[in-house]
Amino acid sequence: MLLDERDRRILTMLQKDSRISNADLAEAVGMSASALWRRVRSLEEAGIIERYGAVVNPTAMGLSFEAIVHVHLTRHDPEKIVEFIRAIEISREVQDCYATTGQADYHLRVLCADLAAYNSFLEDFLFRLPAVASAQTNVVLRPIKRNRPVEF
Repeated sequence: MLLDERDRRILTMLQKDSRISNADLAEAVGMSASALWRRVRSLEEAGIIERYGAVVNPTAMGLSFEAIVHVHLTRHDPEKIVEFIRAIEISREVQDCYATTGQADYHLRVLCADLAAYNSFLEDFLFRLPAVASAQTNVVLRPIKRNRPVEF
């Protein structure tokens, strides 16, 4: 799907406030409400808009420990990798997971209540996965840039 300037304005506004009413968004981009609804629907169907949601503050929710974890696998057996990925997908603590190039096989962003909870995550979950050989932790001191809208 080729995006035009109106699509870009729609996407920019929805990323800033996904709760904006259809009528207000239509007025802001200079379209009728029905034409805007069709345009947004086509952006959703094309997979450009994946989902809508709220951005929450982890610290306000009692999750004050954040880390980037570099995971090294013992072996690259396809069934062990699938098992690792499935476990990561259902973990409450793992917020993001990336398969990457470089020394580590995977990079995780992990949120926990505190250091003790993180230690439990490591000992009771991560190090019990058969594919995991080791993990290196980088504690996040403070976020600099997070949850930024995709810009065009």
